[in-house]
Amino acid sequence: MTGILYFSSTGNSLQIAKRVQARFGGSVIYIPNYTGDGSEFQKTFIVTPIYSYGLPTPVFDLLPRLNKDKDVVVIQNYGGMIGGADSLFYEYATQLGLKIKGIYTVKMPENYTLFLVPPKFYTKSILRSSCKRIDKILDKIEKGEFVLPKSKNNKEKTYLKNKSNWHLIGKRFSVNDKCIKCQKCVNICPSANIALENGEIVFKDKCIACLGCYHRCPQKAIVYLEKKSKYRYVNPNVKESEIGKDF
Repeated sequence: MTGILYFSSTGNSLQIAKRVQARFGGSVIYIPNYTGDGSEFQKTFIVTPIYSYGLPTPVFDLLPRLNKDKDVVVIQNYGGMIGGADSLFYEYATQLGLKIKGIYTVKMPENYTLFLVPPKFYTKSILRSSCKRIDKILDKIEKGEFVLPKSKNNKEKTYLKNKSNWHLIGKRFSVNDKCIKCQKCVNICPSANIALENGEIVFKDKCIACLGCYHRCPQKAIVYLEKKSKYRYVNPNVKESEIGKDF
């Protein structure tokens, strides 16, 4: 069986994971739900966004426990810059003794929009061509044309510094008077950073900067540093309700 392990907060990685499943079959599994080591799979894919030139915390934490005898293919997606994230992934996985068969990167819409919002036409353009870009990668994998990074990562210190500070972001979120206490943010948070306490939504200090709560709040009631941005992004090529689910 093929295992497709993915992490996604707004649907970009899920779109890729479902595309992989359509081509190679197997099970799509949300990484925060997964407690195994990959030994049950004949083939393993890891589909992940790039965060701060590196790995989201759930992916970073997954790698040390993966079976070292199984081949792993990685597809990373990015909205801004790769910044050597493919090399960092490869170096880290190699240090752990994992058998990385190939690492591919693919451009997807930006969802880290706390400070800068991309033009709508640009996001729509990237989405329109996303399936073609994903399929080109899958064609290479199907043909056995595996790609590994050639250059060394030069952003590791930046990544590790940013990763160590992600927990601070949670304290910068709050809810405005549009909040209806539906608790969707509580239920979808992959790090259990959000809670309903004494009738109020509370953000704690375990944030991993995925921004799933921010983008997927049905009322757009979650705000960052009390800014009044109306822009939110959820990949329209997947069902929002499927993000964080297994298939």
